[in-house]
Amino acid sequence: MAAPSGAHDSTNGAADLRSVKGVTHPATRRTFARKALFAAACAVAGHVSGLPAKTQAFGTTRSKAWDNKAIVDRWFTEFWGQSWNPRVVDELCAPDVLLQYLLQRPHCGRADVKTFMTKFREAFPNLRVAPAADLVVEGGSVVGRWVGTGTHTGPAYCDFLVGCLPAASGQQMRFMGTTVLRIENGKVAEQIGLDDEVTASLQLGLTGAA
Repeated sequence: MAAPSGAHDSTNGAADLRSVKGVTHPATRRTFARKALFAAACAVAGHVSGLPAKTQAFGTTRSKAWDNKAIVDRWFTEFWGQSWNPRVVDELCAPDVLLQYLLQRPHCGRADVKTFMTKFREAFPNLRVAPAADLVVEGGSVVGRWVGTGTHTGPAYCDFLVGCLPAASGQQMRFMGTTVLRIENGKVAEQIGLDDEVTASLQLGLTGAA
């Protein structure tokens, strides 16, 4: 069956995203990741816009979409919200979950994702990522826009691809982004984000920002 008008092939975007891990030079990695993440976001958005509205009864595709939306709602609240719940990673994520954003190195697996957030919260105790628009859901893909804020008052932090922050730098950040989450068998399998890493890096005074 032919793809709906306006739809995009998301498989190439997924392959490109996985290949980001093999790029080592920071500037090249950011450029490559930015293009790949943008392509993936466009693929999902184009696919959603090209499909007719679904009106199936409870227990079919529409209810599955609502289930996936509920998972992502909880994920934003308990993982990215101002007060995070570490148990949400084990409860909502697949064992080999991938978390990938432009600002930071990729993280794979529940343990790695929990370690990432623990250190991020220690460095930015008031970190908060809040939804900026309604979620867009199509099947197993959920797209969300958000705004992230935080002040670095904790220990030195070196998870950024463009540099490290010394302890208690006092630097503040406020930036926006878009995330595509793939839900598989009721679990978050991938969280791929296109964030404004240039704005955040400049706000934080990271010398590698370009």
